[in-house]
Amino acid sequence: RWFTHFYVVSVLWNSFLLIWLFQAEFLGGSLPPWIQHVHRALGRDSQSEDTGKEHFSALLVLLLLWLHSCRRLAECLWTSIFSNGVIHIVQYCFGLGYYIAVGSTVLCQVPTNIRNRKELSVQICWYHIVGVMMYIWASFHQHRCLVILANLRKSKSGKVVSLSHSVPSGDWFERVSCPHYFAELLIYVSMAITLEFHNVTWWCVVMYVLFNQALAAVLCHEFYQKNFSSYPKHRKAFIPFVF
Repeated sequence: RWFTHFYVVSVLWNSFLLIWLFQAEFLGGSLPPWIQHVHRALGRDSQSEDTGKEHFSALLVLLLLWLHSCRRLAECLWTSIFSNGVIHIVQYCFGLGYYIAVGSTVLCQVPTNIRNRKELSVQICWYHIVGVMMYIWASFHQHRCLVILANLRKSKSGKVVSLSHSVPSGDWFERVSCPHYFAELLIYVSMAITLEFHNVTWWCVVMYVLFNQALAAVLCHEFYQKNFSSYPKHRKAFIPFVF
């Protein structure tokens, strides 16, 4: 339940970033001075020619990130049924910093000036469409899996009857123990596709999500195997048929 705080911060912070980038993209504004300082620190030329694709890609990814945070916040508030687990203070502080940094990372991927503005329809490319479709697909399955987990602790009437763990089934749970973690990885990969594949910085974010979610999935998978003797042996921990 403490992750609710992370998503509140993410929704608010990414809202501000979206407004800044929208103004720069469509209203002829400029990005905040601190973004320009970060560009100089990273050795990026803020005066370089820009066709507008980088700005539009970043705007789209930032929008997807904001929508993802909104959905996860709503799920934390109205879908998930949490146990009495706690979170370490170090993990809590790191989580707050992460959700601020990840949105800022998107904003720092674009030049600070737009030199050659194009129409919105011209800026939409095939990788934007592929990335958004993959994002919707992964988000849909992640939500379904979270609903399945929540329903394990409810009666048929919708009343919470237990906070204990049970073996989930249905949707991607038939293949992996933690499909919601796998879907999280796919969501970040979809954003990498939306950024035209070759954004090295965002692929570093994807790698962090991969190792973070894989570790959590393995621990959860081992918990299921240890506590449920009849747990399906064909299920993988994280990636279907692979890991």
